[in-house]
Amino acid sequence: MARVRKAAFASVAAVVLSVMLAPPPAQATPPNIPSHSTAVSRLNSLTVAAESQQSSYNRDLFPHWITITGTCNTREQVLKRDGSNVTVDSSCYPTAGSWYSPYDGVTRTNPAEISIDHVVPLAEAWRSGAWSWTTSRRQTYANDLGGPELWAVTGSVNSSKGDKDPAAWKPPVAAFHCTYARAWIQVKWYYGLSVQSAEKSALSTMLNTC
Repeated sequence: MARVRKAAFASVAAVVLSVMLAPPPAQATPPNIPSHSTAVSRLNSLTVAAESQQSSYNRDLFPHWITITGTCNTREQVLKRDGSNVTVDSSCYPTAGSWYSPYDGVTRTNPAEISIDHVVPLAEAWRSGAWSWTTSRRQTYANDLGGPELWAVTGSVNSSKGDKDPAAWKPPVAAFHCTYARAWIQVKWYYGLSVQSAEKSALSTMLNTC
């Protein structure tokens, strides 16, 4: 009996040890997310205005997934940046890897199940001022790897979000609201986009979770 108990204990200990030593899921974060205090300051500096030009929006007005380097386009660059143990073929398409979606806390190993989300959706940007930009500037926006605009997330959560702002949609993982709000504010501030009153209020509430 003692030998059985020892064996059982050893088995449990091995499982616990393996869990402790297992690497956490990849949780790469896009660059240049401001601190809480900076985000508060930048939110307060944004112009509050009603949205406009919604009927004239067309996704093609934002050329996206352009070639970044070699055979890799923007989407593939984000998949490589935000994934864990990612390998790609000669066309830069991932052949292996895993991706943690911070919006819903889900990990996927099939890149086809991962979408690249514009944290401030293209349609939202259009309504908030991008309608007046040049096509070149909209292309820069849609492929921006230098700021927190592009996130690798599950296709399902990306579809759920659509083009909604934080007044209408927030990530299911409440613990991510602080980061999401700071990223959203940074993008709007950097590109000089406006916010609606309800949107600003929702962002303020999300920053209070930081």
